[in-house]
Amino acid sequence: MKPFGIWKYLLILIILSFGIIYALPNLYAPDPAVQVSYNDSTQIHDRKLQQRLTKVLEDGELSNGVPEVEIHKKYALIRLSSAEEQLRVKDLLSSVGDDLIVALNLAPTTPEWLENIGGEPLKLGLDLRGGVHFLMEVDTETALSNRQNGTLLDIRRKLRDEKIRYNSLFVEKDQTIRLKVTDEAVFESATELLEDNYPQFVIGYTQAGDQFNISLSLSEDEIDQIEADAIDQNLTTLRNRVNELGVSEPIVQRQGKKRIIVELPGIQDTAEAKKILGKTATLEFHLEAEYDTPRTRKTSYPHRDTRLGVSELQDQIIIGGDQVATAQASFDESGLPQVNITLDGAGGARMHRATRGNIGKRLGVLFVEQKNKTTYQRGADGNRVAVQQTFETKEIISLATIRAALGTQFRITGLDSPQESSELALLLRAGALAAPMRFVEERTVGPSLGQDNINAGILSMQLGMTLVLLFTLFYYRVFGVAASLALGTNIILLVAIMSILSATLTLPGIAGIVLTVGMAIDANVLIFSRIKEELKQGTEPLQAIDQGYDKAFLTILDANLTTLLVAVILYSLGTGPIKGFSVTLSIGILTSMFTAIVGTRGFIYLIYRNKKNPSRIAI
Repeated sequence: MKPFGIWKYLLILIILSFGIIYALPNLYAPDPAVQVSYNDSTQIHDRKLQQRLTKVLEDGELSNGVPEVEIHKKYALIRLSSAEEQLRVKDLLSSVGDDLIVALNLAPTTPEWLENIGGEPLKLGLDLRGGVHFLMEVDTETALSNRQNGTLLDIRRKLRDEKIRYNSLFVEKDQTIRLKVTDEAVFESATELLEDNYPQFVIGYTQAGDQFNISLSLSEDEIDQIEADAIDQNLTTLRNRVNELGVSEPIVQRQGKKRIIVELPGIQDTAEAKKILGKTATLEFHLEAEYDTPRTRKTSYPHRDTRLGVSELQDQIIIGGDQVATAQASFDESGLPQVNITLDGAGGARMHRATRGNIGKRLGVLFVEQKNKTTYQRGADGNRVAVQQTFETKEIISLATIRAALGTQFRITGLDSPQESSELALLLRAGALAAPMRFVEERTVGPSLGQDNINAGILSMQLGMTLVLLFTLFYYRVFGVAASLALGTNIILLVAIMSILSATLTLPGIAGIVLTVGMAIDANVLIFSRIKEELKQGTEPLQAIDQGYDKAFLTILDANLTTLLVAVILYSLGTGPIKGFSVTLSIGILTSMFTAIVGTRGFIYLIYRNKKNPSRIAI
């Protein structure tokens, strides 16, 4: 027989040890838990929060006593013994305060030594373990308002470029743009400009004495299009934010005219997901209002640094967060957190135009955040009913003097912490929401296919493995033992790799594992059949083993590469369940080739390497 080097046996042992260690976390079932975190990312989760939650739990008179409140860096965690107790504790804590986010969770019980080396259990999808389900409603009225405000700025710029003087230009509450002039020649020039550049509007004209009024109203088709664009942009932004969270196989899809469904299978940090998805955090850039320009519409906003009080900014928005191309968190020369921002082409041009004529004046950076507040009221039946309200906060995070005309790149300072700068950069990088959203429904999803179907899927895998093992042991004897050991190793390696990659296992994924079992044995069947053919041709037994592995290798390689290519295409083009199937199939193909070719060969060589010219082998 050809020599099978010691290094090859060491390689097999190292890979097997690796697989066993990183598959071990899956033996530790997670605890039902309730996770609590501050709505404001700058707040520190400390002993004060722990005492606050413990007091509520003590007053709740729980049947199993007061559970321990664990304080982690980004949240507080309460481990519980049952799903019923988990729901009871969540209900108790939901009324603690509006500054907290309370969410159901599954807390891992992985030993610390495994966590320290990156070991974590395999995530299960919505159809196996469940996950988080959000139903969100888009505020399309705000989308219309934002669009009209942007059009207002564009009209103002065009009137200025054409040197057309006007008395007033504003947006009314019904989203109609009003332009008022007192000169007939100016009226005619303004009318021609608006009709040529804004065909999407229904333009109306009225005259009252010497005053000419022009109104621009959106048509019904245009309103429908703006609302549809807002939904599409929010869908894209939510998908980007989900990708930032690292969730596998998420579902983000539209429901009805104004609602979006977000399902996050197997996610661990549900509170962080809700905080990131629900925030409509963005930036607005305004020039500081000057007291000698009384016609300029202005609003007072508080500074984030409360010591600075309030300042007045012009209502006109220079650019918004939707024109941010990239955003990265970093630190300035003094070691304070900042966000480096790059605008898109249109945003950079608008920023340059606004700042080149205002050097020496101050530019305000307004942090705008949409928040949700949940209150509880007594319903007609006497039970508590959750009522969700949406409110908006606006704070000035920077008000700095313009030293030179700004372009596409600049930085935002005045942030409270590195965590806040990272979160703001994430939200801006993922894209701005076209309109605010509110959570209409939040719930934890149980196995959608039912526990019976889950058990049936697991049973099919167990039954398939058992039948394959019995067949190989009966038909191939000692070689069947090698194939059985290789199959078990293959499953261990597959689970370990999926755990490391944080891949989500779904019911279609189990189907991929079942198929992998068949393909793993198929490779050994090809090898063993080739060995039998060599024996029938009179080849010496030990030489027949070498010939069987060598001659079957190319056939096995071709078959597995073809299947792997199909799995990659399925992953690229498919969604949801199709991706779950292709992930397990792809990993299974790679692990099965190693175990079926290298693993079984090492086992067979270990048995026959010291036997000189045996007359027969057990196959």
